[in-house]
Amino acid sequence: MKYSVLDLAPVTEDGSVGESLRNSADLAQHAERWGYHRFWMAEHHNMTGIASAATAVALGYVAGKTDKIRIGSGGVMLPNHAPFVVAEQFGTLDALYPGRVDIGLGRAPGTDGRTLRALRRKPDDAEQFPNDVQELLGYLEEAQESDAIKAVPGFQQKIPVWLLGSSTFGAQLAAHLGLPYAFASHFAPDYLQHALKAYRDNFRPSRYLSKPYVAAAMNVFAADDESEARKMMSSMQQQFIALRRGMPGPLKAPVDDIRAVAAPHELAGANHALTYTAVGTKETVQRHLQQFIDDTGIDEIILTSHVFDHDARLRSFEIAADALNALE
Repeated sequence: MKYSVLDLAPVTEDGSVGESLRNSADLAQHAERWGYHRFWMAEHHNMTGIASAATAVALGYVAGKTDKIRIGSGGVMLPNHAPFVVAEQFGTLDALYPGRVDIGLGRAPGTDGRTLRALRRKPDDAEQFPNDVQELLGYLEEAQESDAIKAVPGFQQKIPVWLLGSSTFGAQLAAHLGLPYAFASHFAPDYLQHALKAYRDNFRPSRYLSKPYVAAAMNVFAADDESEARKMMSSMQQQFIALRRGMPGPLKAPVDDIRAVAAPHELAGANHALTYTAVGTKETVQRHLQQFIDDTGIDEIILTSHVFDHDARLRSFEIAADALNALE
């Protein structure tokens, strides 16, 4: 079972963007040693608690600090970009770090309406997503010498393209195009099984894949003590609640009792979003991971650990790697 990191590059309430990105590189270095296969970073805009808005730039920094772990966008929100520019950006990464780059594509804007306008995009740009994906593929491996427009770098480079999703839309498109698919079950649990079934049932073999390849994401808050693991999780719970209140901000410090800072309905909503979460010591986390893998039949598991303290986050990923290796 391959296992990967989704790093949300958290900016803490007492930290900075620079510190966050340096922590991302440090995490990637450790993840490489612990056997993680891939290191994903995500595009979010106008979010003071996430530092990876310029995803390709951040990935280039991480790649330069590591030796072999794959780097990928989890994802680039394609409606925010011209496919030609994405081909050039990731073609550049692949030229510098050959055989290590993945392009994960999302359909959501990854931001609010006002920021969408600042990006010079319109709300209905997402409707062009299927066409934009195929246009991007046409600039990469499918490009022809006779093409009038060539993405350089990018032209004829074999960079794996993934589709990401939190509903069945992306699953069906990935199946139709014969591309690998990753589901955002770490915050959108409701359609996980529906999306996996849609992808597998409708998959068409392609030049990229002969059979379906699917990954799904899970939160992990692992520590050497159960109570400490649950306290670590409270930062993520607070962030979900702040987002629902329309008050997103830097990642808050953990609290001893999350019920002291959240109303019952708010906590219920956050916990539902975090349905697929492994929290506890190695033994507890291992049981949760095994159950998730068994229930989904995924080919690869993506772990994210949105933790306030960087050393605690490193320890969480280390314990998770040990737990996964013990399953094999």
